[in-house]
Amino acid sequence: MFAAAALALLVTLTLALIRAALGPTVFDRVQAANSIGTVAMLLLAVLGFLTGRPEFLDLAIVYGLLNVIGTIAVLKYFRSGDLGDPGDAKEPTP
Repeated sequence: MFAAAALALLVTLTLALIRAALGPTVFDRVQAANSIGTVAMLLLAVLGFLTGRPEFLDLAIVYGLLNVIGTIAVLKYFRSGDLGDPGDAKEPTP
């Protein structure tokens, strides 16, 4: 049953890759990249279960958190042109 789930995740990964390559806008491509990260996280968790290595679940959780942070950073960059406020250029006076 888990082998069938892994196969279904690979098919989903392939479809998301096609969407990422052929997306009409940048935001569609970013959404496809986020979907690829989510499917990769699920595939890592299922693969860890199939091989009997439960520590893969920890790696999948960390990968999922990095995926969310990376997606938010990319969307912020495309929306505003930078990733943050650099602050004042002058030194504060005491």
